Amino acid sequence: MSFDVPEPYKWNDTFKVAYDNLDAEHQALFDCIAKCATNRSDAAALENLIKVVVDHFADEEKMMTKKAFDGLAEHAKVHNEFVATIKGLKVPLDDDTVDFAKKWLVNHIKGVDFKYKGNI
Repeated sequence: MSFDVPEPYKWNDTFKVAYDNLDAEHQALFDCIAKCATNRSDAAALENLIKVVVDHFADEEKMMTKKAFDGLAEHAKVHNEFVATIKGLKVPLDDDTVDFAKKWLVNHIKGVDFKYKGNI
């Protein structure tokens, strides 16, 4: 299933996962991707995106571990694949890469993260 990518590319209430810390981190991810999209040659923006992604995934997986969330292994696998992809990126970012990142985050939150709502 594919979800609509908001334009402008900003987090909104339709992305709420019901955990304030994760919602705030998701907002930061939107901001980082938007910054990379508008500053495609900015290596520091890309490095910051990678850091924010890695930190967020660690927080999310820690919460899942604490609650013995049943889908943790599959969820972590998806995280690891995305991290491997973005760690392999180089600036300047092209249209396909920016489009991929935008769509990935939208679809991940609404299609994967929503599965843990109320369960972690």
